[in-house]
Order: sequence, then C-alpha cells, then structure tokens
Amino acid sequence: MASLLVRKSNPLKGTVAIGGAKNSVLPIIAASLLTDDTSILEDIPRLEDVTVMCELLECFGSQVDSKGNCLKIDNHHIENASASYDLVRRMRASFLIMGPLLARFGNVKISLPGGCAIGTRPIDLHLKGFSAMGADITLGHGYIEAYADKLTGGRVYLDFPSVGATENIMMAAALADGLTVIENAAEEPEIVDLANFINSMGGHVRGAGTDTIKTEGVRYLKGAVHNIIPDRIEAGTFMTAAVITGGDIVLTNVIEDHIRPVEAKLKEAGARIEQVDEGIRVSAGRPLNPLDLKTLPYPGFPTDMQAQMMALLCTVPGTSMITETVFENRFMHVSELKRLGADIRIEGRSAVIEGVTHLTGTVVQATDLRAGAALLLAGLYADGMTEVTDVHHIDRGYDRIENKLNALGANIERLS
Repeated sequence: MASLLVRKSNPLKGTVAIGGAKNSVLPIIAASLLTDDTSILEDIPRLEDVTVMCELLECFGSQVDSKGNCLKIDNHHIENASASYDLVRRMRASFLIMGPLLARFGNVKISLPGGCAIGTRPIDLHLKGFSAMGADITLGHGYIEAYADKLTGGRVYLDFPSVGATENIMMAAALADGLTVIENAAEEPEIVDLANFINSMGGHVRGAGTDTIKTEGVRYLKGAVHNIIPDRIEAGTFMTAAVITGGDIVLTNVIEDHIRPVEAKLKEAGARIEQVDEGIRVSAGRPLNPLDLKTLPYPGFPTDMQAQMMALLCTVPGTSMITETVFENRFMHVSELKRLGADIRIEGRSAVIEGVTHLTGTVVQATDLRAGAALLLAGLYADGMTEVTDVHHIDRGYDRIENKLNALGANIERLS
C-alpha cells in the first residue's frame, strides 16, 4: 500500500489550478450510457474512481478512449446490462449506471454497491424513483434487478435530498414516456452539470439547482461534447491548506458561487479571501478564530469539507464545534487526528474541538477519501513528519494532490 510522508510546511504560496469535479464526472460518465452515440468529456480529473467507472462501461461493451484530460466514450457496441460485481463493490457511485441502463434497455442487474445494506437511505430512494416510473424491482443474493417494458413519467418525492438518487432518477427519466417530477431534489452544482449534459444530448430537464426538477422524456438522445465543472471540494481543500499553513495562494478554474459556504466559514475563522484576475486569492495569518458549523445539503456547508475543516480547527485556540447532519458515521478521522495530538471529543452527532498550539507527526491511516485529505492538512501543520497510509482513498478524489501541494511549497513524498 502506498503512503504519503508529510513534513511540517512553511506557508504555502503560489497558484494552483483546480481540476474537474469528481462528483460531477462520475454521473456524467454514467449518463453517456443513455445514447448509442459517442460523447466527449473534457477537463476530466485523473482519479481512481474515474478509472473504475470507465472500466465498468467497458465491461458492457463501451469503447472508452482517454487522452490527457479528455474522455471519448463510444456506446455503439453495448452488449449487456449486467454490471460486474468486482467493479461495483469498489465504488458506490457505480450504482449510477442503473438509471441509464434501465431507461435504455428496459432491464438492468447490478450488485449492491460497496457493501451497502439495502435498508440504507440512498439506495432506497433510487429504487423508489424507479418504481414510481413503473419498474419492477427484485432483490436477492446481493443483487438488484429492475425491469420495465418502458419507463413512464411519474412524481417522486425524496424523503431526503439525496444527490445520487436525484441523479439516477433524472437520468432514467430522460428516456421515459412523459413527465417525471422530482420533489425535494438535491440542489448541488453537480446536479446542474448533469442536467446540462443531458440537455446537450437533446434531453429536456428543467429546474436543476432547485428542489423541484422536471424531466420530459424523449425517444432518443445523441452524443455530446461537455466540459466538466471545477471541483468545489478540491478548491475548498486547497483554501483550507492555505489557511492552516498561514499561506497565500491563488486558485484558478474556480466557480466562486459553488464555494460560498466554505468561503464564509474560512472568513469567519479569520482568512482573507478575494476575487482576483486569475481566480480566488486565499491568505491567512495567526491568530485564527474558533467556529461552530453544521453540515447540510447544498447550499449549506458541504459534508465533504467537514474533515478538512476539523483539521484546521484542531489548530485554532478556543472551542469549536462541528455537527454532522448528512452522514451518520463521518467522524472516523477523529481518532487519527487525536494521534497527532488533537483534542476532540464526540457528543452524539457533534464533535467538540479544543484547539491546540502544536500537533506532532506520527503514522496515521486514511480511513476514507476526505479523512485522508484532512490528515494531509494536519500533517502540513504538525511538527516533524506525518506518514499517511492507505492513500488509495485520497487518490479516489484528488488528482496528484501531493504534486500540487509541493508546487506551493509543501514537502510531501509518496512511498509505494
């Protein structure tokens, strides 16, 4: 297993370009299955999750060509609608292929993603949407099968504004007969990006970015050329890196509206953030201010930035509190941050953080993608050297993050 050796950093300085959004490219790759034509996707981040999604399409018979930051996906020769268990179990987002395949072929068989139990909220909401459009759902032996001679438009109310369920239902609705209305839909920028891609293929999606999305199905979708939006979570991670090191960096290829919640909290902590010709400039000194924050669906503070913000608040004198409302088990990084010397206690769905003046490097484990990013940030602040293990989690969502940080003045070494 690879690991990253992180040495205490001087203030980060320079310019960093933000890549395409992981949480946008994965559903858009899945949506390419809605047509037998060829689509071209640009500004693709080189991530492990992107590789897995492309391999999944290839197992159906798609021809996927990757060149630089561009993907060419040809779906003329798809031969089946049954997904490989080995690929699906590696990534939850693989479940997003279910809607497009069901809409196009009338049947799909897929294993439960990533060991997810069927009682969990996100999978239930996906299936609820397919059922509302007339699909018959069968569960058994670790697989889900769905059948529909022809999906028909329906009205779906989501009990929770699940991003994945909104995307999957919207994709299925793109080829259904009639109008499908999703109420209490997720409003994330990635939803808007997916809707724009479907519309560029000839689809009719309205209301993306609001809590009500209306999709009028069409008989046929064509291929399209589409540029992926910048990754707001990568942007937020580098903004936090600038603040935790007392640095001064400029982020290019950023849509500021997408990072307002993170920007607001970093400003509240004492960071200086301004729009410049090249992009967004983030700088900070000490002392910083403690914070209270709560994760919420967009446009609230993103759960995908909770761990990184916790790493920062561990270094801010005073008492801070983070309340996690989106995921039930997203404090696994707490024990690893405490190994570095952080003072954190968990009270239900909240973490109470007493800031300390020093962290000390040691060996820590990246338990998931964003936890790994948080440990990298803490390692930039900690005295001595921090070794972050299981960095395959980090590689799922960040394109060569150590190279980008090193270009800003960090000292990070990858060990295989």
